[in-house]
Amino acid sequence: MRTAQRAYIFGLLLLLVLSACRREKEHTAPAINDKDSVAMLTSYGVNTLISDSGVIKYRVVTEKWEVNQTRNPSRWIFEKGLLLTQFNEDMHIHSYISSDTAYYFDRDRLWEMHGRVNIYTKEGLDFKSEQLYWDEMHNDMWSNRYSHLVSPERELRGSKFTASVQNNGELTAYEVHNASGWFMSGDYHKDTPRTPVAPPATPPTTEPQDSTKLKVER
Repeated sequence: MRTAQRAYIFGLLLLLVLSACRREKEHTAPAINDKDSVAMLTSYGVNTLISDSGVIKYRVVTEKWEVNQTRNPSRWIFEKGLLLTQFNEDMHIHSYISSDTAYYFDRDRLWEMHGRVNIYTKEGLDFKSEQLYWDEMHNDMWSNRYSHLVSPERELRGSKFTASVQNNGELTAYEVHNASGWFMSGDYHKDTPRTPVAPPATPPTTEPQDSTKLKVER
């Protein structure tokens, strides 16, 4: 009798254990199939020089630098901010460019910058915006956000900014849409003396349209 009771209790316990095992869920992480999430190289605390065709062009200073060749298009990623020092052909510092976040699409030679974007050149030009694109291949630079530009000759604000970039890094032929600020009269008439043009005494009561723009040749 006791043997039968023990066998019954053992069988009941075994049944409970098997039932619990069936209800248990495995907690496993899904497989990583997206190669875009994997960077080929990640560096921290970077302070290095970048050359092009054997000529040093930039100094890169950043807290974190990712090189991702599996994304399409491939890119360098600077999510912790970037300070870019640009050198001219004589290896003299020409400009500083900084931003909170930056991407460099190496195959297209295109910079994309966001956040607090600032450019300062040796000519005294100071540019600020929340966005900047720089196409090194076609020597173009533009921003579709509010931009503020200050130079020794002028101060301009506008909703859109474009410029040409010379081989030595100098910005030329600015074009500012919905422009306001002050500038030299020579920006319109190069044969006349460069005298400051005063801003209006009272601001306009309506916002200027997108057709209002100022183009400055340097």
